[in-house]
Amino acid sequence: MIAVIQCAARKQRNAGRLRTSDGRCVMFVANPDYAPPSGSQVYARPDDNSDRGKSWRTVLQEYNEAPDENPFGLLQAGRLYKDPTYGMLMEKCGSERLYILSAGWGLIRSDYLTPDYDITFSNHQNVKKFKRRRGRDEYQDFSMLPPHTTEPITFFGGKAYVGLFCALTNTSRGPRYVWHNSQDKPDAPGCIVKRFNSENRRRWHYECAQAFVQGSLEFGSG
Repeated sequence: MIAVIQCAARKQRNAGRLRTSDGRCVMFVANPDYAPPSGSQVYARPDDNSDRGKSWRTVLQEYNEAPDENPFGLLQAGRLYKDPTYGMLMEKCGSERLYILSAGWGLIRSDYLTPDYDITFSNHQNVKKFKRRRGRDEYQDFSMLPPHTTEPITFFGGKAYVGLFCALTNTSRGPRYVWHNSQDKPDAPGCIVKRFNSENRRRWHYECAQAFVQGSLEFGSG
């Protein structure tokens, strides 16, 4: 089974960053115009033009084509986030069957070298404007899932990420399971929607993923 889990705000301290031609670090955000002033780094969206005559997304693709070099010390997507659940899933699934649903980059394989970024779908009142990706914003999201895969796919993430999950997995031919913790089911066309009971409203998807690792989730017809 392929597992997909949404990204997280908290990244590892040693998370690497892409750099401009003159050596400045790039922090990827949703709205650079609202980011706090900084002379030591550059703010950009993943699909903005870089100083190399191509988008930063293309720069990242080319960087991953020579991963043995990795001069900026980028971490694999499955190792980028602080919560230990990501590592547990990598151990359970292997990098080839674990994907991260990133608000900045799209659906990326867990071994994809990924730079530090600060982008989220969360509409929580404490989320600053420069971090928040809106549904109407245009992104050239990666979709690294093998096309027309027949393997079952299970998704662990909040309602705000379900729409992107459905869009980026819509060519799959196997069953897709979407877990939720709310009273109302999320809108997930073509997916099997299942409720995971937890009193922890903020971390329920981590508990659900851990139950998957332990083999205690019950899959079926919903």
